[in-house]
Formats: sequence, C-alpha cells, structure tokens
Amino acid sequence: MERIVLKFGGTSLANTEKILSVARIIQQKHKGGVEMLVVVSAMSGVTNDLIEKSKKISSDFEKAELDVLLSSGEQASSALLAAALVKLGIKSRSWLSWQIPILTEGNFGSSRILHIETKKINHFIKSGGIPIIPGFQGISKDSRLTTLERGGSDASAVAVAKFFQADYCEIFTDVDGVYTTDPNINTKAKKIDKISYDEMLEMSSLGAKVMQPNSIQTAMMYDIPIHVRSTFSDNKGTQIVSDENIDYSKIVAGVTYSKTDAKITLLAVKDRPGVAAGIFKPISESNINVDMVVQNISSNNKQTDITFTIKREDLSEAIKLIENNKKNINYEKLTFDDKVSKVSIVGAGMISSPGVTFRMFSALAKQEINIKVISTSEIKISVLIDEGQVQKAVKALHTEFNLD
Repeated sequence: MERIVLKFGGTSLANTEKILSVARIIQQKHKGGVEMLVVVSAMSGVTNDLIEKSKKISSDFEKAELDVLLSSGEQASSALLAAALVKLGIKSRSWLSWQIPILTEGNFGSSRILHIETKKINHFIKSGGIPIIPGFQGISKDSRLTTLERGGSDASAVAVAKFFQADYCEIFTDVDGVYTTDPNINTKAKKIDKISYDEMLEMSSLGAKVMQPNSIQTAMMYDIPIHVRSTFSDNKGTQIVSDENIDYSKIVAGVTYSKTDAKITLLAVKDRPGVAAGIFKPISESNINVDMVVQNISSNNKQTDITFTIKREDLSEAIKLIENNKKNINYEKLTFDDKVSKVSIVGAGMISSPGVTFRMFSALAKQEINIKVISTSEIKISVLIDEGQVQKAVKALHTEFNLD
C-alpha cells in the first residue's frame, strides 16, 4: 500500500475554518486507500506572538524554556487537526515528540533530527489511524524539548518520510508551487513544474522561502520525492526530484534574492598565513555563518583587504568579536554595510553553458547596478548589490535568462 507524508504550513492552519478544510483534504486522500502521516506547523502568527511574549518577560529568555514555549504552537495545531478528523469519523490522534519519540541532537533553537522511533506509530497506522505529528521539534537524550531552525516543520516532514519509508512527501502551503522568482516583486514569475534537489537546495539557501534548506538536503540524500502545492486549490504544484528526471533545456531555473545580509570589510590586514583563520575562528565558535568571502590581491605583499558577508542579525556580535581580537588579526580599519542584498541565479544547465557570468554581469550593468561582491558554484552565481536595487536586478536577470 502506498504511504505518504502530508505537511501543512501555518497559513493552511491559520484558523479553525482552515483546519476543518485541511481535515477534509485528508479525508479525501484517506478514501483513496493510502497510508498517511501528517506533520503540522503552528497556526499562522502564533510563533511570532510567542516570541514577542518571551521578549516582554526577558530580552535574554532562557533558551531551553524558549524551546518549550515555541513548540507549543505546533502541539496546539496537532490537537485541533486530530480532533477535526475524529469529527469526520476518521481514527486519528496527535503524537507529541516525546511520545513517539523524535530524537534530536539537543541544541536549543537549532537542533537536527537524529532518529525517529517507528514502532508505535506503525502499529497505529496499521490499525487504520492517521497520526498527526507536530513539526519543528523533538527531544534530546536528556529528555528536553528542542526546536529545529525556523521553518523546521519542513525538515520534520521529510525526516518522517525518511524514517517511515514513505513513497513521497507532499508540502501544502499558501502558494501553488515553486516559482522562477518571487511573484511579489516580479509579476512575470512562472511556476516551475519540476526542479532538481540541487537547484532547489541552492534556491532555498539563497532566499527562496518555499522550503527550508535542511529538508531539501535530507530529501536529496534519501531520494524522497517532494510535491509542493497549494492547500487552497487543486492545481498541480512543483515536483522536487533527482537530477535524472529533469530537463535542463533552460540554463537558469530561477532568480532568488535575500534582504538579510550585511557586509564587513577589514582594511590593511597583514598578509600572512593564518590571518584569515584568525578572523573567522571566533565568528565560527559563536555559530555565526559566513557566506561570501573576498580577499584582495596584496599590492605590496604586506597588506590586503578581506570582505565577507553574514546575516544582518549577527552584525553587531561579529563586529564585537573582531574588535576584541584586533591585536591578533592586526588590521587598520573595519567598515560595514547593512544596506546590501544578495541576488542569485540558479540552474544546473549552467554547468555546460559558457558565457553565463558575462550575460549576468552585462544585464546588471545595463541597469547601472554596481556589484560589490561575487560568489559562484557550479550551478549558481551570487552578487551583492545595494538593497534598493534588488527588484530592478531580479527583473533584469529574469528577462535575460528567458524566464519571463
């Protein structure tokens, strides 16, 4: 018998009317004779509301208790949806992470799922039941509730599909699939019918908000097909699948952007072995992720400039770490810019297509957009530009690579 995992996001569960609608979607699939596991997010706005409440208690809210607080949103959704299914005459119940259990690394606020026990839920499914599992959470070896990164319910759903050997994972959201770019800033964006794991991983990492990167990584590792679709229509969504099922006739699959970046430049750094490691060691130890890095060629073999980007929310802490370590790094001046954004093109077709970089830079130059930093991989090119030029850049690149 076919087994599937369904995941419903916060907008799909925003109120009791929508929860009842989701229950009817599950009922229709249940009539088709498939085995199902359902993973849910918190109702739209609930997690943000809980974060605001925590800030009113303390600006330095204890991390372990914050995880307990934030995980309550998904638990509420699971109870409401299970009750809605029971009302429709379907055997269902909520299964909290400690009841299954879902075991995590134990890091508060950013944990990863290590293992999910399957015996109890498999027995429940075989008895005709539909388990409703709160996403975004698990328990550590010390039996403490831990949450995953924001958007972690996607990762929960794919992990459930992995451990319960589901045939595929269906992600229900408020959009009807993955688009070539954000339709909110470019009305010419088009829905992508099928995209590879690699392309989707790059797009989600570079700013596309449809799915969380960790979930794509897990799906790719275990070859779990994903179908992203809208809760509110019957339209076919986007399939995320392995490379061999993709037509790479288009060089670029999509254009993404991120408005959460900041740039730090260290001027006149001593050009000697170990200096770069000395800069990034304390940043790494503070769990601050460094993205783009550029080191200028030293003109005198004595000094150089190093530029790198981080998340804007980490800027103050990163500056403090560098300044506290100034004697060891030995730089003359630190500058920063928190009014920058990253724009990227992504596509596996780029691997065998020369001239993509030239076309991208030419398209931006025609719009008089200055590039501050460049980063590349086999299937993506990212540039850092002024924040105010993002929409113009996205539209220009979307047109240049025939995505309109």
